[in-house]
Amino acid sequence: MEFSTQTSASLHQIKTAALAVGVFTDGILSPAAETIDHASGGALRALPTHELTGKAGSTLVLRDLKGVSAQRVVLVGLGKQADYTSKTLATAEQAFAAWCVSIGIEEAVSSLSSIECKDTTLRSRARTAALAAGQACYRYTATRAATDNEIKLAKFALWATRGKPANEAQKGLREGQAIANGVQLARTLGDLPPNVCTPAYLGETARKLAKEFKSLKAQVLERKDIEALGMGSFLSVARGSDEPPVFIVLKHTPPGTKGTRKEAKPPIVLVGKGITFDAGGISLKPAANMDEMKYDMCGAASVLGTLRAVAELELDHEVIALVPSCENLPSGRANKPGDIVTSMAGKTIEILNTDAEGRLILCDALTYAERFKPRAVIDVATLTGACVVALGHVNTGLFSTSDDLARQLLDAGKEINDTAWRMPIEEAYQEQLKSNFADLANIGGPPAGSVTAACFLSRFTESYTWAHLDIAGTAWRSGKDKGATGRPVPMLVNYLLNLD
Repeated sequence: MEFSTQTSASLHQIKTAALAVGVFTDGILSPAAETIDHASGGALRALPTHELTGKAGSTLVLRDLKGVSAQRVVLVGLGKQADYTSKTLATAEQAFAAWCVSIGIEEAVSSLSSIECKDTTLRSRARTAALAAGQACYRYTATRAATDNEIKLAKFALWATRGKPANEAQKGLREGQAIANGVQLARTLGDLPPNVCTPAYLGETARKLAKEFKSLKAQVLERKDIEALGMGSFLSVARGSDEPPVFIVLKHTPPGTKGTRKEAKPPIVLVGKGITFDAGGISLKPAANMDEMKYDMCGAASVLGTLRAVAELELDHEVIALVPSCENLPSGRANKPGDIVTSMAGKTIEILNTDAEGRLILCDALTYAERFKPRAVIDVATLTGACVVALGHVNTGLFSTSDDLARQLLDAGKEINDTAWRMPIEEAYQEQLKSNFADLANIGGPPAGSVTAACFLSRFTESYTWAHLDIAGTAWRSGKDKGATGRPVPMLVNYLLNLD
């Protein structure tokens, strides 16, 4: 989709197939809606109150208004004016874009981001608008027959006044578009079936990104390379499947920093769990909803989507994505409860449950991250069902031993409506990981399962600043709206944009 600003002097003179203006509850009109009402001789205020509800996300279409050049004026509900937030704006923009898609128009203009909103700027509101529109236009088509429901909406403009405001809006649109593209990549990878999106497929995706963007360089390590690194924990999970494992290293190097490593700031390293299908191994999962275990690679999908956005934005920070990827299946070669494996860090791990495999592949990737002497490492994983029990499907679980990094991620998520909630990670929980036969066990029992999983990972991050994002409850939706969400790509990109 092409995003732009519409800087016509008068809103009512804009020629477009659809123009969105906002209305609050109790018939309160936004400034843009006031302009349209005045130009049309009071057509908006003349509407019955039961039609002009202003309910957040609602739409009411007025066609061929006298004195207004737009073919259609879409009144988009914004809820109570006192409660208006950037989240409401995102809901409104997404509702408008979804309506445009549903009727098959090719271009539209929105004035919604012109409305002032607490703790926002025009740039951040424009970013929100572009991301919301991109989300509304996502369709999974990779394995479906062609239909007549293709998205025709190709141009989406924001109304802004000339000069500095328009420039700020343009910056926000560019950022929002890049984030939306990253989210769409993450969603597509997540929604692909596991017989298509294999570890090799993820590796090929990284290579394609490196071909598309000059700042990216991809390296895909195969089994022999992984063995040479001593990643015994990761490889133990891969043994149960005929699909070969891969370890992906995707680097974004800003223009002008190549060859000046010592002068450049230390990189941010993102680590994504890439289990492309998780049957649980010998500790087999129940059959119900096991199809959704194709989403166990959404951590990998999100860091690849983040690198895509970073490259599109030509971000001036070095960012590295690490993706350990394999399947977790039962077989005669698979891990058994009671097995002991040796990690790349040299620590031995007693496997008490083979379905706690994500931490077994992540720990070796976290050890590998040390070589980059990173500024910070953030791992992203659909790690525990316990996190879903704790937080549901609203907030991502955030664990960190750094208050500063935790705050930066929480703020970045709140700003872009991709929220997280900080969970405890205290030394007392480490007691649950004790093993009689190894340096640590891979599970700590039912109590505080998401916390002990994070504690396990923390044992491999002692040399750098680290955070863990458990996205088990936020990476995809179930039921009739089943599909990947692309979270936490918006949070991660916004965090990177906010870095000094």
